[in-house]
Amino acid sequence: MSKWIPQEEYIETIARATSYAGLSFTDTAGRPIMFRSTHSMEAWQGPGGNMDPDETPWECALRECREETGMVFTGPKKLLAFHFLAQNADWPLNKFGVIFDGGMLTDEQIKGIVLDPDEHTEVCVCTIEEWEEILTPVAFVRLRATYEARRTGTVAYLEL
Repeated sequence: MSKWIPQEEYIETIARATSYAGLSFTDTAGRPIMFRSTHSMEAWQGPGGNMDPDETPWECALRECREETGMVFTGPKKLLAFHFLAQNADWPLNKFGVIFDGGMLTDEQIKGIVLDPDEHTEVCVCTIEEWEEILTPVAFVRLRATYEARRTGTVAYLEL
């Protein structure tokens, strides 16, 4: 039987983590839409980012989408993927992420995206096969799992 300890002491014994949330979009042909990060020219991603204090994953995904693309998403809450990243030499905390389905964007909506220049430099629409040639292997695994979750109506669980 374990002994009760005060909350402050207990918190020191459990893993700490950060969290992120984002949306995943396709065009009307079902091709994933990604954005080139300003932080790394090799990094392509959907709109999303770290959760603020007292923010839910859904609220974070909506806020990040609005900030990074200028789009106000009003679609349903549909989870596509849950992503876990273990702490490592580059980052001292575990990280959890959720990716929601942003649905399909028309050509007009894609042209109307207003990128935050501090976050992204360009928008790209490619087939899943083309993304495999562009993305890092880990980024492609996440995109592929999210793409398949949308296609099959399931939720992907990733540990990358």
